[in-house]
Amino acid sequence: MGRIVYVNGEYLPEEEATVSIFDRGFLMADGVYEVTSVLDGKLIDFDGHAARLARSLAELDMAQPISHEELLAVHRELVARNGIDEGLVYLQITRGNPGDRDFVFPDPDETAPTVVMFTQSKPGLADNPAARAGIKVISLPDLRWHRRDIKTVQLLYPSMGKMAAKAAGAGDAWFVEDGKVTEGTSNNAYIVKGNRIITRELSNDILHGITRAAVLRFAAEAQMEVEERAFTIEEAQGADEAFITSATTFVTPVIEIDGVKVGTGEAGPKALRLREIYIEESRKAAI
Repeated sequence: MGRIVYVNGEYLPEEEATVSIFDRGFLMADGVYEVTSVLDGKLIDFDGHAARLARSLAELDMAQPISHEELLAVHRELVARNGIDEGLVYLQITRGNPGDRDFVFPDPDETAPTVVMFTQSKPGLADNPAARAGIKVISLPDLRWHRRDIKTVQLLYPSMGKMAAKAAGAGDAWFVEDGKVTEGTSNNAYIVKGNRIITRELSNDILHGITRAAVLRFAAEAQMEVEERAFTIEEAQGADEAFITSATTFVTPVIEIDGVKVGTGEAGPKALRLREIYIEESRKAAI
């Protein structure tokens, strides 16, 4: 049997799932999303993802069409029905289908939001070879809109960044604006100097990463200093270590930036330790 997905209150085989061509997510990228990781069949950082979802919806003046309890129940049901041990649950909410195309938002009393969820099986998510070896990144100008704190589905430029990195033989790209690193294409960016973890402060310029919050908390508990400020590519190239965090990559070391090795050119011990701590603690708190 194929994958079971969720569309507007129904569990369906994926081949039977449809969304209208007039849905504003399709026509206008008028929607938000979240991705929650699954380890051992349980959800990682679910409450954080649910809270950020509510914030993203509020920032776009979009209704919250599903309660926290129902959202959790659907996530768990999809994990169970699809037999996910390690993987992801993708959630997308759009402003819905008003029946035609218009730049003006539809009346929310007349147009219900569209809610879609599906799973992706990712065996080896926790034991990823890239996390042990580290990845290379390139830098690109940050040409995205200036509300990156809202997790919208308008992901064309990050996709272009991923493709540019792939063409350059790298694993990802870091975006740069006004001479400073904002974040990666789908992750937050960090450097390590001595015992200090440095990452850009929260603002509208970056996504408020759920994994970021957990990792910085664990770093502080492990007696590492945390400094929230912007840094340059040159500073990153001269750092002892660098790494990224996201819900799907957890903590992954960066070993090269724009062709320049970071530190020893191998995965750094602090990044590897933070990954170990994050996965261990997340498994304990998973629901």
